[in-house]
Amino acid sequence: MDEKILVVDDEDSIRASLAGILEDEGFRVMHANDGITALDVLRRELPDLVLLDIWMPRLDGIETLRKIKELYPSLSVIMMSGHGTIETAVKSTKMGAYDFIEKPLSLEKLLVCVRNALGMMRLKDENDSLRVLAFGERQMIGTSPAMAKLKEQILLVAHSNASVLITGENGTGKELVARSIHFHSPRKDRPFVEVNCAAIPEELIESELFGHEKGAFTGAVSQKKGKFDLADSGTLFLDEIGDMSLKTQAKILRILQERKFERVGGNRTIEVDVRIIAATNKVLEEEIRAGSFREDLFYRLNVVPFTVPPLRERQQDIQPLVGHFLDMFCRREGVDHKTITPEAMEALKGYAWPGNVRELKNVMERLVIMTPGTTVDINHLPDSIVSGELQREGGAGRLDCVLELGTLREAREEFEKEFILQKLEENNWNISKTAEAIELERSNLYRKLKTYGIGVKR
Repeated sequence: MDEKILVVDDEDSIRASLAGILEDEGFRVMHANDGITALDVLRRELPDLVLLDIWMPRLDGIETLRKIKELYPSLSVIMMSGHGTIETAVKSTKMGAYDFIEKPLSLEKLLVCVRNALGMMRLKDENDSLRVLAFGERQMIGTSPAMAKLKEQILLVAHSNASVLITGENGTGKELVARSIHFHSPRKDRPFVEVNCAAIPEELIESELFGHEKGAFTGAVSQKKGKFDLADSGTLFLDEIGDMSLKTQAKILRILQERKFERVGGNRTIEVDVRIIAATNKVLEEEIRAGSFREDLFYRLNVVPFTVPPLRERQQDIQPLVGHFLDMFCRREGVDHKTITPEAMEALKGYAWPGNVRELKNVMERLVIMTPGTTVDINHLPDSIVSGELQREGGAGRLDCVLELGTLREAREEFEKEFILQKLEENNWNISKTAEAIELERSNLYRKLKTYGIGVKR
């Protein structure tokens, strides 16, 4: 055991006694006879735990605790006193002390408290490491001008409480942008709660968002907290908000305005402090004109607008993304690191990636699992990617027809229509399989079929 404990007490006998006990348990012990000396020791070598007496000359334990927490806020401190009062104990714990032990010290209680404090520190360190690792797997990869600008905007808006509206095609990474805003904000240690508005049935979405009281409806056998409750003091991410009904939109607008709501079947007003980040792949201005989205809610959400560019508009990010996903999936699957040949990389760069980063991620996971050996060659790539490369080099094709269109919106719509038609053919015109293959809600796919005038073959 290599954990270090600093014992701070003005009585030599107590320091010697504690040192003997702790060293017998395998700890390394450092000494200080007052608060000023303790702070000097901390500057030279930071321990894992401090045992700190309250009544000491020059600088007492309370003031020493205050300075320790200012300089080393994550360091655990256990207070000790033979003249302690409840008021002193409460004051020290409010200032950040892990625990308060009265003298004469109980050996058993002392060791239990020390082990618990060190165990809590280890858990915190592990949690911080896992948080960094998880964020690393979810970090936004890319050095293109579009990504550099997006990252800069995230850092600018993260420290505010402003509502954010993220738009972009499916698979571009709108959730990653939302998580990045949360991770860099003062709310990062509070909950990040995600709601897919398109995936929740209309009759259940109010209960999911606001919770319900016992007996509010058939099956409500107990009280349930909603997403707003769970996200209190944190961030609520409303994904696919363009698919939310007008009735629910009105309630969301009220919460944004008043910061309070009632649970379904209840009449008690609940106040919350929640930052709203919303996302959609729809053009909400068009939805407003069609009467399916509230204009006042749009302006409430669109305080800070973000647009996530599709992968085809930042091709220079494909290579670092490929490297990132290869590393991630090789590590996750426990296989040797794989490399990709220049020919295969060129094919990946030449593909249009209609499913954006999500499609690229899925392809790389498949390659890590299905490719024997440690080299990914062009022969290992899916035919659609290889043919996409050949089509780009060959000249004529659907992509050329799209490029001849006059506006970006026309090109995007034509490309999406052709993509959906191709996927329908691949799945024998099975709507459920096609929706699953392109990771789109079935109701959204039906809506797009209607928009593009695509009849479903029976």
